[in-house]
Amino acid sequence: MRYGRWLGGLMAGVAAAGLLAGAAQAQAPKPQYGGNLEIGTVSVTISALSWDPGDYAWKTNHDNLHYETLFAGDLDKSVRRGGRFNFKPDAWLPTEALRGELAESWEWKENPLRVEIKLRRGVMWPAKQGVMESREFVADDVLFTFNRQKTSPKAFKDYYYYVDKVEAPDKHTVVFFMNEYNADWDYRFGWGYYSAIYPQEVVKAGIGNWRNAVGTGPFQLSDYVQGNSQVYTKNPVYWDKDKIDGVEYKLPFVDRVTYRIIRDEATQHSALRTGKLDILEAIRWQAVDSLKRSAPQLQWARWLTFSGTFLSMRTDMKPFDDIRVRRALNMAVNKQEIVKEYYGGNAELFAYPQHPDYVGYWEPLEAMPDEVKELFTYNPQKAKQLLREAGFPNGFTFDVQVCSCAPDHMDLLPLVAGYLEQVGVKLKIIPMEYGAFLSAMTTAKHTAGYFMNNGHTNPTRTLHKSFTPGQLWGPSMLFSEEYTAKMHKAFATRDEKDRQVIIKEMTREILAKAPYIWLPGQYIYTAWWPWVKNYDGELRVGAVKPGPIYARIWIDQELKKKMGY
Repeated sequence: MRYGRWLGGLMAGVAAAGLLAGAAQAQAPKPQYGGNLEIGTVSVTISALSWDPGDYAWKTNHDNLHYETLFAGDLDKSVRRGGRFNFKPDAWLPTEALRGELAESWEWKENPLRVEIKLRRGVMWPAKQGVMESREFVADDVLFTFNRQKTSPKAFKDYYYYVDKVEAPDKHTVVFFMNEYNADWDYRFGWGYYSAIYPQEVVKAGIGNWRNAVGTGPFQLSDYVQGNSQVYTKNPVYWDKDKIDGVEYKLPFVDRVTYRIIRDEATQHSALRTGKLDILEAIRWQAVDSLKRSAPQLQWARWLTFSGTFLSMRTDMKPFDDIRVRRALNMAVNKQEIVKEYYGGNAELFAYPQHPDYVGYWEPLEAMPDEVKELFTYNPQKAKQLLREAGFPNGFTFDVQVCSCAPDHMDLLPLVAGYLEQVGVKLKIIPMEYGAFLSAMTTAKHTAGYFMNNGHTNPTRTLHKSFTPGQLWGPSMLFSEEYTAKMHKAFATRDEKDRQVIIKEMTREILAKAPYIWLPGQYIYTAWWPWVKNYDGELRVGAVKPGPIYARIWIDQELKKKMGY
């Protein structure tokens, strides 16, 4: 019998659990180098969609531990270190949470309007045979990356409209000259989804090929098996350090990080329970009690999802061009019951498109106008009345595409369908693999119904990317010149308090128009083993950017061995 299994059984008792805690405290070793970190990430079911940031695929940045950005979240300001930030949002970094990554400092100046960025000196691109020799990271790398991103055929419409030009007056200075101010400037080219800095040599070698990947980040991509794993090895010339108990340590600590791609939930949980995964970042509430019983040593964190779940209705197609139909379908779904029964109370009724963490932008449901509150109140009688008024006394049938990669969606959508059937509306559910599912929406070939998650991103972008034309995430096709103009005004407003007022008004307007069946936001759990040190469940320090977090984790090898793993 393995010692680990024996110990696991022994620890089921309170006394044994206390012995483990005491042993862990007694160790309190200094940070150690070496070892491997096995992770089931927030996107554990999905392989990278592209290795080229110029493809504007969100599932590139999360898989780029080798690339860095100009800015990142400052982990010294994390809750774990006495700060205010939990570093869990998918793409929300308040100004006071920022630090320079490849940038050392930055300053806004007027006449002409510009931001001057001083780059970090001594940062090196590592050598890679057949791709490039090791050399210093310089301003021309930023210029090359920005210009390539801006001119990419896949670039979002107007994503960089506010930038006039970018210049490099010397090797370590970059100046972004602005046509006008944009509140999302730092997100869009500083730490957002599509702001990774890469060298020209990688593009020449073929940036779409993972084998050519080279970056300044803490780890370098060394192996990739689609649908199975991504392996990153330690960058020997990485520049950053971490201070622990007054001592500076060169990063990263571990030799290797492996992303395990596991589609089956039960297999994910088994891998965690048996120590094959050190961290599993996204666990549905239904599995938590079972995992706590079978692996009581696991450490836990809980966070409210940063993705809105909804059934989008194409407003450019009948019958969803009629707001009465859209409002009716919202009232037909018992959302309070979903929170209580489906999620077991592990959800919030109202958490999208703004997130409760967005202080100053978020408004609770009770603060909303009645026309919004009504959409979150179960009222099948009024739903039927609205459908009759819209010309559908007997209801109708429509197609809904859903991704088979999302277990929660495959369970939840039939429940939603059951509610709608009570008012005469029937769904034809069409499960799809992720690539085909995403392509259908991005090419506007998706069906009238489209069931999905969409990341909150940040308080402005959550509205911009879904309700203005030319953006990637617009499944409802609800666009108007008036709303686009309001969005532009919000971005151009420098004073954040004034901007918050505009965003609140726009959020209310979108909610009331009911382009989606707005659904509750669930709580997600992260679990890790006690041998994972210098970690407290942090997930991102930029737009789904975990690299600096993983670089600071170290493995207590002695504790891991004592626990039988």
